[in-house]
Amino acid sequence: MIKTKHIALDFEIDRLTNCIENTVTGDSFFTEVSLITKEDLAKIKKEKTWLFDWEKEYRKTNRQVYKLTIENNPKIMQGLACFEIMQSHVFMHLIESAIFNRGSQKMYRGVMGNLVAFGCKLSFEKGFEGYLSFIAKTALIQHYIDSLGASLFGERTMIIETKSALQLIQKYFSK
Repeated sequence: MIKTKHIALDFEIDRLTNCIENTVTGDSFFTEVSLITKEDLAKIKKEKTWLFDWEKEYRKTNRQVYKLTIENNPKIMQGLACFEIMQSHVFMHLIESAIFNRGSQKMYRGVMGNLVAFGCKLSFEKGFEGYLSFIAKTALIQHYIDSLGASLFGERTMIIETKSALQLIQKYFSK
């Protein structure tokens, strides 16, 4: 059996918003989450602004890479996430905001929360009652407990269970 090395994630939930929210105007925008395409990968490679090797994730047959876009604007990726369907839950391998949605000058709030909520939604669609897990960097464990309602399982494995998953899904996907 091949042991998979998991990356400890260090994303921050800036705010749980309805959809995503412009940081300047406060306007909210409905979002869409869809599988990335080869054209998206070419754009990612050309831009050279993404931290992770998304092409490598895309090539792994047991994983699915999704992009978050604003509704009716599928060309501009607000964030990306990589999920794997396990036997009893969905596992989140990677998650990342676009460069313009990072730091104190970010354009939109709520990108990370939106992608995590999508992972929980995907879990429900697969019959796993919203269960989503990921490996967290130690310094952010309490942040994930407070912001996502996640629970710690073992040293750094975070689990979002049904109740918290439903709250996240309702927040982002109750259009």
